[in-house]
Amino acid sequence: MNQGLKAATHKMDVSLTVNGVDVLLHVDPRMTLLDALRDIVGLTGTKKGCDQGQCGACTVLVGGRRINSCLSFVVMHEGDHITTIEGLGSLDDLHPMQAAFVKHDGLQCGYCTPGQICSAVGALKELQRGVPSHVTQDINSPDGSDEEIRERMSGNICRCAAYPNIVAAIREVLETEP
Repeated sequence: MNQGLKAATHKMDVSLTVNGVDVLLHVDPRMTLLDALRDIVGLTGTKKGCDQGQCGACTVLVGGRRINSCLSFVVMHEGDHITTIEGLGSLDDLHPMQAAFVKHDGLQCGYCTPGQICSAVGALKELQRGVPSHVTQDINSPDGSDEEIRERMSGNICRCAAYPNIVAAIREVLETEP
């Protein structure tokens, strides 16, 4: 190995808003949004599961749309508004989806729960905007059926198999929110 070669360390500044707070980060451009949220911003509610975009544990909302933060470089989010599980609600004031997950026991070990909840919030916004899924029968009017909910949540894995409870929680919020 040539000792004269050194790995280039080039850092970039990235401004974003995380849970309503403006944040300026000085990061390696190869850093994922997930790692920046956990390791720099200190928000550890977003979990690192597979680190390959297959489990959904790292799901956050960017501009109200759900993404797998392990597959997205933080530098791609200049100026974006990011919501993590910590930004949805608090112990004193739970987001309706958080409250429904508790009520319907949509969590067991809890590891996947932050990603499940963020994904569910994003999925309901998709339904409200009329965005069809793979199983939507009438593409002009997604119906929010249990099949539709399961399809929209298929990117989020729960190793404890709380799926029926997760669907019940999402169904409750879907039926109670305008």
